[in-house]
Amino acid sequence: MSRIGKLPIPVPKGVEIKIGTDVVEVKGPKGSLSTPVCSLLKYEMTDGHVTLTRLEDTRQSRSQHGLRRTLLANCIEGVTKGFSKGLEVIGVGYRVAVKGNMIELNVGFSHPVLVELPDGIKAAVDGQVLTLSGIDKELVGEMAARIRRIRMPEPYKGKGIKYVNETIRRKVGKSGGKK
Repeated sequence: MSRIGKLPIPVPKGVEIKIGTDVVEVKGPKGSLSTPVCSLLKYEMTDGHVTLTRLEDTRQSRSQHGLRRTLLANCIEGVTKGFSKGLEVIGVGYRVAVKGNMIELNVGFSHPVLVELPDGIKAAVDGQVLTLSGIDKELVGEMAARIRRIRMPEPYKGKGIKYVNETIRRKVGKSGGKK
């Protein structure tokens, strides 16, 4: 039995869940999300909890059990609390600014890099820290990864764009190994 899949998902007040044949729609105070339904699983709504059970014990249904439970739990958490990722811009002369739905990055190139934010993602800048937030966990994480990929942190001086909680393994330079 999947340890994650067998856990019931608590549904907070103000969240409405509609289980259909193709998708599960979740509506809450921050918006609405949907996740696809797996035909190998049975979705049940009972007294403030959603439970997922397998219809058969095949390899595919076992692999989908924990995944679909987590996707549904992320939808519920997204419409109630939301998700956010922090990116830190480190380097001399490196700057970040938000202009409407565009992010302007000055990260050592000869020109500023403009990144357009998709619908549902908000950005805020506090000094050198860029915070992306939204209700869709996958979209927030993908956008943060795309922005980080523009100038990944390098191991010698640590310059670049890194996640706030990320630690960069530093290397010694050419003269650091001689003694």
